[in-house]
Amino acid sequence: MADKLHFSLVSPARELFSGEVDHVIAPGSDGEFGVLVNHAPFMTTLKNGVVRVEDGGETTMRLFVRGGFADVTPAGLTILAEEAVNMDSVSAESVQKELDETRQALLAEGKDGSAV
Repeated sequence: MADKLHFSLVSPARELFSGEVDHVIAPGSDGEFGVLVNHAPFMTTLKNGVVRVEDGGETTMRLFVRGGFADVTPAGLTILAEEAVNMDSVSAESVQKELDETRQALLAEGKDGSAV
């Protein structure tokens, strides 16, 4: 499979993906970038955003990352994310619950959660 890119995405909690794909688009700190097989090596930081994995001409996976690093080598692309979640597992209810819990934690610390 020399015409495929080896891609791994790892967070402190677990490895979310490791496999062969056609193309990965990621949110670099200096702008979005794409990586194909045989890409020139580089390393960059990531900003919060969505990593898109494409295979067979379709987006097959979307992963939200909160910061981290991307490392492109001759062996492929590795993303080390500070936090990552598969977008298939995200729902409006889960996001609202996390917001509510964060707001309650801020209130408990004596902060009202409003913007400064």
